[in-house]
Amino acid sequence: MKLKELVAELNELLRLEDFPGDESANGLQVEGRERVRKVALAVDACSYVFKEAARQGADFIFVHHGLIWGGVKSIVGTLRERLRLLLEKELSLYACHLPLDAHPELGNNAQLLKLLNLERRGEFGEYHGRRIGYWGELEQRMSVGSFAALVEERLATRCRSIDFSGYVKRVGVVSGGGWSAIFDAEKIRVDTLLTGEPSHSAYSLAEELGVNLIFAGHYATEKPGVLAVGEYLKSLGLETVFIDHDTGL
Repeated sequence: MKLKELVAELNELLRLEDFPGDESANGLQVEGRERVRKVALAVDACSYVFKEAARQGADFIFVHHGLIWGGVKSIVGTLRERLRLLLEKELSLYACHLPLDAHPELGNNAQLLKLLNLERRGEFGEYHGRRIGYWGELEQRMSVGSFAALVEERLATRCRSIDFSGYVKRVGVVSGGGWSAIFDAEKIRVDTLLTGEPSHSAYSLAEELGVNLIFAGHYATEKPGVLAVGEYLKSLGLETVFIDHDTGL
């Protein structure tokens, strides 16, 4: 597939224009070869991923966290080295941040609902003026411990859970650093917030609202959408490989 065709396909599929306020420079960040035969997918743009993509013969790298945030003021140090690796190997780099969190089918949060057997009920978690997550319901109530164990099993992660209600039924899901979605819990009346990174700031409000907190890891909660994009690209006839560089955080 031609690079320009693949980029146009991804831009339209992932609705990049819906997130003009995202700090990430979503879309093609570094241009490589004109034709793409193999795509490497990863959560983070970093030297490890770039070297592994080159070793495995990829032409194009798709990541959730790219290299360019809020513009480029200088190309020195780590950024220079990362760009050198891409340019020397003629690797294209494509990043998709908030659009991948929010995508209704391939997104991190939509995929988390599927993995956890949560029936989607609506949007959840306002960020930059729009909701990027979803909330859903379990068929039956579970204890907080049992639900946390389910999350650990399905995401291959370790959770930090804090029980404030004694049960899980209605769950708001915002991947990554989505703790601020706790402010939506009062409006939407979920009993549990599932996100990635722990936050001291969420504790007191969750305690007062009686909302359970489950922190499943930034990396673990933002891997599902990347994997889903990989499956989509396979359907286009492209060879794909996922480069797992788990931070454990």
